[in-house]
Amino acid sequence: MCGVETTQPANMSMPDVVRNERNKEHAVDDCGNENLPYDVNDALGSRKANEPFDARIKARMPVDRYASDYNMNHKRRGLALIFNHENFDVPQLKARAGTNVDCENLTATLKDLDFDVRVYKDLKLRDLQREIERVAQMDHSDADCILVTILSHGELGYLYAKDCQYRLDVVWSYFTANHCPSLAGKPKLFFVQACQGDQLDGGVLLSPQERTETDSSSAMSYKIPTHADFLIAYSTIPGFYSWRNTQKGSWFMQSLCHELNQHGRKYDLMTLLTFVTQRVAYDFESNTPDIPLMHQQKQIPCTTTMLTRLLRFSEKKAF
Repeated sequence: MCGVETTQPANMSMPDVVRNERNKEHAVDDCGNENLPYDVNDALGSRKANEPFDARIKARMPVDRYASDYNMNHKRRGLALIFNHENFDVPQLKARAGTNVDCENLTATLKDLDFDVRVYKDLKLRDLQREIERVAQMDHSDADCILVTILSHGELGYLYAKDCQYRLDVVWSYFTANHCPSLAGKPKLFFVQACQGDQLDGGVLLSPQERTETDSSSAMSYKIPTHADFLIAYSTIPGFYSWRNTQKGSWFMQSLCHELNQHGRKYDLMTLLTFVTQRVAYDFESNTPDIPLMHQQKQIPCTTTMLTRLLRFSEKKAF
């Protein structure tokens, strides 16, 4: 009887999700029999099956499979929703002075990039969810992308509507590819100006030092993860304060609008957000001399991206 290799094949991948397809690269035992390795997950416990693959959901391929850039040449750029929260029913939450400056500046910036901007002021969670659900049910086939901005108070893992707190996935989960097929394969952008905790960043002083020196199968149908093509940019890292000037607006929104205004059509979005992070990190410092503990503090934005291509806000062509 021939011996069979019992060690794990060298080409077996170990992602966090179980694949139903067999790996195309074959492993062969020393009898010449094919052992087709399966991918396995690293999770403990049982997998929830609340979002199984539904073959009835069909989405149109918006761009070539291995294209480097998203298709930003649809008839419309797309909707930009701004949820601006200034006043709250929650007793411990103060009014957010300066947020209207953020809202006005961002509205002008996004309109210049051809977005259809819609602003919502001080919505309760029920009304916010209702509006998000309504937009997710719209047909976005002729749009490049969608953009959602939330300006509010927050704490680790939560944001605040006018009347209560909620998790961000309450908003973005409506736009996954299985729930909103007309946005499948298109960018879904979320910008969040809110605290993520109460920790302070005092910064570190840096001292000067000496200087140092197209695939052939691309047209075939293919499956994408339901959570692909999202980007969520937070004004600060988890656990930390996010700063806002009562007259000029928040550091993050000031920097985001500046970069989009100056270079929005020149660089791809991830490059722009790198410069936004640079601007917030290097150009701002809290000014609260009456409260020494809060004085001269720093901030660093944080971006989570599931984008699969480069995103550039190119000039819209007339149709």
